[in-house]
Amino acid sequence: MELKGRVAVVTGGTRGVGAGIARAFLAAGARVVVCARRPPDAAVEEGGNEAEFRPLDLRDGPAVHAFFAQVAAAYGRLDVLVNNAGGTPYRLLDEGEAARHARVVELNLTAPLTASLAAYEHLRASGGSVVMIGSVSGTRPSPGTAAYGAAKAGLENLARSMAVEWAPCVRVNTLVPGMVRTELAHLHYGDETGVAAVARTVPAGRLAEPREIGDAAVFLASARAAYVNGASLLVHGGGERPAFLDAATANREK
Repeated sequence: MELKGRVAVVTGGTRGVGAGIARAFLAAGARVVVCARRPPDAAVEEGGNEAEFRPLDLRDGPAVHAFFAQVAAAYGRLDVLVNNAGGTPYRLLDEGEAARHARVVELNLTAPLTASLAAYEHLRASGGSVVMIGSVSGTRPSPGTAAYGAAKAGLENLARSMAVEWAPCVRVNTLVPGMVRTELAHLHYGDETGVAAVARTVPAGRLAEPREIGDAAVFLASARAAYVNGASLLVHGGGERPAFLDAATANREK
């Protein structure tokens, strides 16, 4: 129970990776608040403990500041902010106007900045930490989700700068997941055959489970990572198998 007595907010914590993170924090003993624009279809719970849901549009600056003030007042403290909310539809650059792509950047970069600034004084008072949820798309080409990849690249840089500015009172790190098997995986990878094909491109031979991302987030927020600041932790199963290896194998088999 590494986080017993601590209070954590997980944005976008009602489903998918966010719900996996929230459950991992509950299992670690934290009191957890999850927020999203719409309530979850089912309660986010673990081991008999349930995360509190509070509605919030992260693009509404005044509402975000009021939200963190209310959470800190209700629980008496705030120790962890996990900036998980984000995402994007598949859209090639020339299929949308710049304003539409800018909304993706707003959700995946500006919103975490807004939330972090709103939470800062509360985290500073507790000596807490921020965990940004990045993506491998931030360090590799991201065709079809270019604005998302650019936003996630910016998020990592923002976290490193924030870590320097806010040290030693508040630690800031980035968790960089690869492909994760969530309830919406079929929208990205297709049916089970598609998921299996994608999994073969990962050295670990499978996609991550949301709880595995959550366990890594708990580590970054815990005292075990007390000297980890401004870091990016890759949780991607080894990344992607280099294409030249498959090409070389194919040539040997001929």
